[in-house]
Amino acid sequence: MRLQIIEALSKVKAEIVAEDSGMEMPAFSSHSTPRQVLKGRMKNTSTLTELCATLKMHYSDMMQEILCFTRQTAADDRPLPADPTELVLLPVEGFAQLEIPVADFQETNRFQIHWARYTGTKAFPNGGPRNHRVWVQTGGEVNYGDLRGRVVARLLALFKIRNILSEAGSVYWLALVYILDQVNSGRFHIASGHIQVGSRVNGGDM
Repeated sequence: MRLQIIEALSKVKAEIVAEDSGMEMPAFSSHSTPRQVLKGRMKNTSTLTELCATLKMHYSDMMQEILCFTRQTAADDRPLPADPTELVLLPVEGFAQLEIPVADFQETNRFQIHWARYTGTKAFPNGGPRNHRVWVQTGGEVNYGDLRGRVVARLLALFKIRNILSEAGSVYWLALVYILDQVNSGRFHIASGHIQVGSRVNGGDM
């Protein structure tokens, strides 16, 4: 979905308006490109340890994934610290949902809002817990069969972490997901017309 939005936005040409001076300037609407927004702050999630307690997750599992993310972003000018004793000091905010603007299939200048929610064991208003499945783009369109580079995952956590140990104080918006494997190499199941997924058998599922 993210790649479709980027492709759609790249095709939208800026309108040109004529000024009194005869100069031409591109006119942009502040509402034309909505951004993803985290909402529903979780209580008592000001550190990674508190976030893990709220999510009922082992702290070592979360730390392992954070360190993996840090290694992958080592080229960043403001990476997160690789020392677990420093990571535990960074302020964290946990959230229950992410608003995702998705370009309309017929009108690329219009967007629909999709909600990715994770409430853990806590009930969502007017219903039980919401732990949504999401698409994650992890490869090119030639990967994963008919999924075209996407994998299916179950949302485990949404949070922001601020690197107060750097001068810039950069903020990372992160999602922790549980990756599901595709059955039949991600090809459509002929009888049902669906793509079937299941738990990973070789680990590395977060």
